[in-house]
Amino acid sequence: MAKLAQAEVVKRFLQFEEQSYQAMETVGADTEASLVLAAVVQELYRKAKKVHPTVTSGDAPTVREAIIEVEQAADSAKVAAEADVRAQQKTRQAVLDAHLTICRLKAGMD
Repeated sequence: MAKLAQAEVVKRFLQFEEQSYQAMETVGADTEASLVLAAVVQELYRKAKKVHPTVTSGDAPTVREAIIEVEQAADSAKVAAEADVRAQQKTRQAVLDAHLTICRLKAGMD
C-alpha cells in the first residue's frame, strides 16, 4: 500500500474527528451506556481536538506521532465499547467505526 499524501491524511483525520464527535454524542444519548465508556470516548474526542493543529499543519513524523496518540485512545474506547454490555448496539458501533477509521488512517501512513 502506498503512503497517503498529506492532503489525504488531513481529509481522513477530519472524517475521524467527526466520527469521534458523533461517537461521543451517541454515547452521551445512550442512557444505558456506562460512565466508563462515556469518559473514555470523551477522552478520545479531546485527544483528536488536541492533535488537530498538528495533523493539519505538521510535518510527516510529527503527524504520525499524533495519529499514534489518537489511535491509542481509540483502542481504549474500542475495548470499553466491547466491554459495555448495556450500551446499545448503535452506541458500540459508533465507537467501533471511529476506531476503524483511525486504524486505517495510520495503516495508510506506514
